[in-house]
Amino acid sequence: MRFSLSASGLLPLLPALEKPIVCYVTDRQAFGPHPAAAQLGARIRSAVAAGVDWIQVREKDLSARDLFAATSEALTVGRAQRRPDKGALRVLVNDRLDVAIAARAHGLHLGQASVPVGEVFAWRRRGILPQDFALGVSCHDLEEARAAENAGADYIFFGPIFDTPSKRSFGPAQGIDRLSGVCKAVRVPVIAIGGVDQTNGGECIIAGAAGVAAIRMFQESNQDDQLRRAIDRIRSATR
Repeated sequence: MRFSLSASGLLPLLPALEKPIVCYVTDRQAFGPHPAAAQLGARIRSAVAAGVDWIQVREKDLSARDLFAATSEALTVGRAQRRPDKGALRVLVNDRLDVAIAARAHGLHLGQASVPVGEVFAWRRRGILPQDFALGVSCHDLEEARAAENAGADYIFFGPIFDTPSKRSFGPAQGIDRLSGVCKAVRVPVIAIGGVDQTNGGECIIAGAAGVAAIRMFQESNQDDQLRRAIDRIRSATR
């Protein structure tokens, strides 16, 4: 793999970079109009048992207290699960730096409307944040991807690659060719997102992505064995 690993924020993610990364992006609202916290916890436990590498806690409607609780649960599940063949689970928090720090998560994931990644990177450079605290950014075109890399992002999410209801507000599907172009244009790991599942995740890896992120693939199945096979199928793809 040709990723630049000079940024210290990538240190906690290095074990996963030895193979395609699979990330579960949580979305409890997809469970229905009145989602229970227990549903989210169950999906996190199932994803960890199936061998997921990262969990991005993305619950934009939760209060800081409830988001802290969800993040803490994900971290607790990860610590409790023995993963000698997969490396430690990494937990990222979407947008809320305060919650990520308080819960001692492994990093922060930012969107285009979030605090600029360069500002957060400056905090890490000055020692205000842990040097192994990872910073990622969601990007939807090549210009955004390059800007995120130049500002200090350790990795980017790029998409939506395929059509999916949760990402239609970000525009039409980017497709495999654009994903490949972004992967070639930046030196930080690119994680493909948007409509990704076991049937097409391998295409993203072959195109140069360091891994994939998904919501529905994890939330539409409550069978650990089924999820494990899906993850294994994605990881079997070679660049």
